[in-house]
Amino acid sequence: MMITIVKLIIGIFTALAINSKNTYESIKENTESTSVYTLNYVVKDSKAEAFKILENKCNVCHYKRNKRRVFTLENMNPWANDIYKQVFIKKRMPKGKKIKLNSKEYQELLTWITSTKT
Repeated sequence: MMITIVKLIIGIFTALAINSKNTYESIKENTESTSVYTLNYVVKDSKAEAFKILENKCNVCHYKRNKRRVFTLENMNPWANDIYKQVFIKKRMPKGKKIKLNSKEYQELLTWITSTKT
């Protein structure tokens, strides 16, 4: 009788251990796919936000003074390094006293520039 109870307890623990491992693997797979989805969403959203900033704060002047560097959704990624240098390192852009970037706009641009590196 005692051996039967011990075997039953061992069987229950074995079943629980196998079940918890399967549950862990399922959770792990779901987490990985969610991370990829979230990453793709953030990248696309940051590009759209950055384009709004480039359109409203940069292209306004570029249309008049530097037509070779008017930013579009199609051509903005290759310019990311140059934008980073001019805005964050040299602090030359945007030019003038009328157009300024606020802290949120700086952060949005930096998020987009960082996303182009990955």
